[in-house]
Amino acid sequence: MSEIDRRHVVGALLTGGAAIGAAVVAHGSAQAAPVELAMKDLKKEADSACVYHCDFGDSARFSQQLRNISNHMAIYNLDPQAMKIVIVAHAAGIKFFLADLAGTPWEEEQIDPELEKRMKALAQYGVEVYLCRVTFANLKIDPAKARSDSYIKFVPSGIATAAALQGKGFAYLKVG
Repeated sequence: MSEIDRRHVVGALLTGGAAIGAAVVAHGSAQAAPVELAMKDLKKEADSACVYHCDFGDSARFSQQLRNISNHMAIYNLDPQAMKIVIVAHAAGIKFFLADLAGTPWEEEQIDPELEKRMKALAQYGVEVYLCRVTFANLKIDPAKARSDSYIKFVPSGIATAAALQGKGFAYLKVG
């Protein structure tokens, strides 16, 4: 990575951190914010593991991804010890995990609430979502807009996380 690319990534991470700090001051506590994962925190703890890459904003495609994940987990009897699935969301893919779309590039869109219900059902079986910190910074979206569900976590970079998980033995899938 070139020095200028590094500076952009570091700048984006710092901007994201400042936004979190401002949100904490404005809201009084950080308890509602998703957990922050560092790259060193990424681990493969199940026998099999898969990362689903979500960088798209198409609801039909996201619905298909949830269906694929459901079918995938069913083969492993919904056992999170046998199969760990992580969705890494960046770019337009983060919109499915926001509390609301006001002030985002997607504020004129409506997301079917059934998608959130289906995601929450999958989360009961250990499916997690990792949101890209760089995306929030680049799009100037307050990280406090992320839903506070326990299965949602922030990572420094979505694409770097997808690659790191592959390096740790996660298979890679992308719907589309």
